[in-house]
Amino acid sequence: MKKFKYAIEMGGGFTNIYVKGQGLALKEPTLVAAEPTEDGYRVIALGQDAKKLVGKTKDNIEIFTPCVYGEHSNYEYSVVLLKHLLSKVNFKDYEDNVLFLTPCGITAHEKDNILKVCEAVNMGHVELIPAVICSCVGEGRKIDGSTVNMVVNIGGTYTDIAVINMSNILKGATVSIGGKSIDASIVNYLAYKENLVIGLPTAEALKNEVGSLFENDTLNMEITGVDAKTKSPKNVIMHSYELRYAIEPFYNEILRAIDTTINTLAPEVVADIINNKILVCGGCAKMQGLDKYFRQNLKYPVQISEDTDYITILGAGKLLSDSQLLNGILKNL
Repeated sequence: MKKFKYAIEMGGGFTNIYVKGQGLALKEPTLVAAEPTEDGYRVIALGQDAKKLVGKTKDNIEIFTPCVYGEHSNYEYSVVLLKHLLSKVNFKDYEDNVLFLTPCGITAHEKDNILKVCEAVNMGHVELIPAVICSCVGEGRKIDGSTVNMVVNIGGTYTDIAVINMSNILKGATVSIGGKSIDASIVNYLAYKENLVIGLPTAEALKNEVGSLFENDTLNMEITGVDAKTKSPKNVIMHSYELRYAIEPFYNEILRAIDTTINTLAPEVVADIINNKILVCGGCAKMQGLDKYFRQNLKYPVQISEDTDYITILGAGKLLSDSQLLNGILKNL
């Protein structure tokens, strides 16, 4: 029976690393900053250091997430970033076994890419486990029985929707909608409405500080950007009810995806979902008014996790210490 020491959640927004016996050991942005050279690209900053450079570098420097939608298409940068982050938590090459959290909708090819990244980082034994299962465990829900749970995890670059029972996923989908999509929408909205050019960090700050799905929310925030016509600095006060026009369409898409998933299920499964409520978690589950918005626009009851940011990685941490439950899950994957 393999014993696992680390759980890694490498999301589109942040990478979390849990160490058995220690707890949540690291949370850093899943970001790489690189500049072009004659031989390709040179990495100049990683993680939190790359985040500090967003919007403050030369035009030729790219700052990006190497694993958009859970797929590690920028293989070499995923390896460099993961090695850097693991060096901060005393990871031992080839010795330490790892649970690596994945979206529920990834293909066999994408799983192979993740395993290749793990191999290049010199991990010991690696098991891939759907993040939504860890979310259920983190919330304290029983997943190894016949009772059905439904989870919606709204992350940085994608949203996972899954129906779970008997330690397995009955139905699952990954939708390419997340917090970064909303940030980009806010940038475009301000360019259209105010002729104001802002960067993604400012859009993210707006989303986090005054983003809301309440129709008449009067929270506001003053931001500084550049006037698109005069190229001069320009200050604008943005209200929550205005930003809602940029934010709401993304949650509408998630609602449609939930409805589509449930409409394919047997009545007995739907009855369990209604009784247990749909568990909603992930960074974008913190949006103000989301609970009321779901209640008004979804036919099924929801439960917003009280610990939306960390429920998934903490659930993985529980599995590190519960080998019986973990082995039951792994046998069913």
